[in-house]
Amino acid sequence: MSRSNKVVVPNCKAALNQMKYEIAAELGLTSGGYGGASHDTEFAGELGGTASAAGGSVQWSNLSTRQAGSVGGEITKRLIAQAEQVLGNY
Repeated sequence: MSRSNKVVVPNCKAALNQMKYEIAAELGLTSGGYGGASHDTEFAGELGGTASAAGGSVQWSNLSTRQAGSVGGEITKRLIAQAEQVLGNY
């Protein structure tokens, strides 16, 4: 089975990126003083110098696999919780 990074709902991309940075800040993965050059190349063009919710920035290339997975896992948990709430499946 192959993976695809195709965006299914393009209008949600900005909200998902915002969620990604908020979660990274909540997990303490932000650091101030790096400026806008610290974002990974995948999102650098989209986000420019956007800082995280905590006022710092995230150096994605310096995160461990576990740390990056924690961000992704938390995004998944929150999206599932939102879907359950909308569908009424508590």
